[in-house]
Amino acid sequence: MAHTIKPAARVASQRKDVWSIVNEAAAASEKPVINLGQGFFGYNPPEFVVNAAKEAVERVECNQYSPTQGRLRLRQALSDAYSPFFGRTLNPADEIVITTGANEGMLSAFMGFIEPGDEVIVMEPYFDQYISNIEMAGGKVVYVSLHPPEKGDTETCPASEWTLDLKALEDKITKKTRMIVINTPHNPIGKVFSKEELQGIGDLCVKNNIIILSDEVYDRLYYTPFTRIATLSPEIQDLTITVGSAGKNFYCTGWRVGWLIGKPHLIKYAGAAHTRICFSSVSPLQEAVAIGLEQADKEGFWEQSKKDMKAKMERFNQVWDELGLPYTEPDGGYFVLVNLSKVKIPEGMVFPESVSGRARDFQLCLFLIKELGVAAIPPTEFYTPEHEKEAENYLRFAVCKNDDILDAAKERLRGLKKYM
Repeated sequence: MAHTIKPAARVASQRKDVWSIVNEAAAASEKPVINLGQGFFGYNPPEFVVNAAKEAVERVECNQYSPTQGRLRLRQALSDAYSPFFGRTLNPADEIVITTGANEGMLSAFMGFIEPGDEVIVMEPYFDQYISNIEMAGGKVVYVSLHPPEKGDTETCPASEWTLDLKALEDKITKKTRMIVINTPHNPIGKVFSKEELQGIGDLCVKNNIIILSDEVYDRLYYTPFTRIATLSPEIQDLTITVGSAGKNFYCTGWRVGWLIGKPHLIKYAGAAHTRICFSSVSPLQEAVAIGLEQADKEGFWEQSKKDMKAKMERFNQVWDELGLPYTEPDGGYFVLVNLSKVKIPEGMVFPESVSGRARDFQLCLFLIKELGVAAIPPTEFYTPEHEKEAENYLRFAVCKNDDILDAAKERLRGLKKYM
């Protein structure tokens, strides 16, 4: 009789998600697959962070509940690390809350401020978890597009050429608009929003009293000037919740330690939702992240991390230059979007039912896995059906892997030449 039990609508979707499709295809492949799809790191956190975690699990107080707002040492370390960026002293008592990863932090923000029927504006392509988190809170997602470069099918273009039409954004605002989500550096594009773009968005939010959820989890990986929207004016700051991630900062996505930063009237309610979602987050790993933040500057870690990731990006993208395949040159993060419109999928290639009716990039993805043994992510997963045509020739690759893995992937990808 269990099959007659009806699930809640918020979790009842039957469409198979992209992660399941890619992982199942990789598992079924006759050759071992190099996974450049999901953005998990192929190497450990820096030694000083790993050692901090080892030491923390030996301490009694680090193995018990942390305060629901997060360990004070971590909140203080975040205040010390981020106050210079914000141009003011962040109060660890009421302007920072530690969450179980950035994703839970965003869910807490939505749960803290979104009522059923409220509208949340999201830019597509988007991180897919935004949508389910908003809908879980009862919100309605309203989409506005980041448009790809006009020459993206034929020329390599900087990520800055993916553009937002501010007038189109303004037209999406209604009396029900409660929040807008910004992601900079952007996943999957690698776009770092300019100060002027952020000012335009911020001014609209001030005018209409809209909360800004600024997803800045790649904030330590930028290769062009990076602006935090909360720093643009006191009025914008009063509306902004900034999201951060230890997983992205210290190469430990499995630790699930994130944070929210904002004025007390925002953190109070996002923190209240966090308390009800999971009460508190993992104690020893909070302690390790705190120590990591305390030591990172002394270790020269931030600049080295940025330098290393930029080098990986350049190393990997050499293969696209060799093949004459255009890509979006990222301004930040560790993803690269490659345009494969020149690649011809063999006629008669059979695809699973889960890909039926999906855009061309899903076929490209499975073709790459089957023929070359390289996994990437089809970015139309991050679009509404109405706009997925803009990205159907792209695939997203993650370069946060060891250099030998990137080199092995490049060697396999050279096999695309016979399909062009």
